[in-house]
Amino acid sequence: MDSPAFDLAFEPAYGRAVPVASGVERITAENPGPFTFYGTNSYIVGSSSVAVIDPGPEDEAHFQALMAALGGRAVTHIVVSHTHRDHSPLSRRLQAATGAVTVGQGPHRPARPLREGEINPFSESSDLSFVPDITLSDGESLSGDGWVLSAVLTPGHTANHAAFALARRDILFSGDHVMAWSTSIVAPPDGSMADYMASLDRLIEREDGMLLPGHGGPVTQPSTFLKALKAHRLRREQAVLARVQAGDGRIAEMVKVIYRDTDPKLHGAAALSVLAHIEDLLERGEIAADGPPSLAASYRPAQGR
Repeated sequence: MDSPAFDLAFEPAYGRAVPVASGVERITAENPGPFTFYGTNSYIVGSSSVAVIDPGPEDEAHFQALMAALGGRAVTHIVVSHTHRDHSPLSRRLQAATGAVTVGQGPHRPARPLREGEINPFSESSDLSFVPDITLSDGESLSGDGWVLSAVLTPGHTANHAAFALARRDILFSGDHVMAWSTSIVAPPDGSMADYMASLDRLIEREDGMLLPGHGGPVTQPSTFLKALKAHRLRREQAVLARVQAGDGRIAEMVKVIYRDTDPKLHGAAALSVLAHIEDLLERGEIAADGPPSLAASYRPAQGR
């Protein structure tokens, strides 16, 4: 399987709404960065009364752009894919301005408890204040004027990550789980590689016609892209396993080899991704560790392997 055909061509059109499908508009916040690409995409779904998906960061210009794009239309629901600070914080101002109810999979939580002495490296990136008015379980739906959104729970990037399927449109709002421009970071303890891979399999089985992600442009051939993305993640897993078998006992050593062509400024995030693979490999008995898994722990091949 070839690597995913990442698409870096994207026009953010800051400050204005861009139609991306029938009854769907995209407004991109001007918060570009190494993990946000050109910025966070907010989506307006509906016509006379609408839902806003991922209102974005607390940003005055983006708030004003959203309000202008709404043009006085009623907002019934504010839907949040997950609780990172580039996706959910503006929900509070938008709710105050519109009276809409907030919807999500739940408050922020880690994929696993913090271990003794462990510090969550992404704690400052998490919106711990967001508590949805409506908590959707897998498959539950909400509806408005001419639209129905159904929750597709996709833990992995965060434990409370959810995608949302637009009924009869063959569209899935994929949040940060799947993006056309890059792979999603999976960083313990917020993220879980085992969960991420299971969620990826769920989306492969769905056969949606188009994915609208939290950053960048649409994924227009989801089946091919998702299968290539899964193959890419499995190759990365095999690269981690190969480094352990070659005698690289620490994650820093593995990163230098596996990510040798990656900007060193991103090696910290790469190390967390390796840790996510390590935790999964440990759980499956593929490798062993001297103590609980961490960035500083030492790893070795499992006995008999």
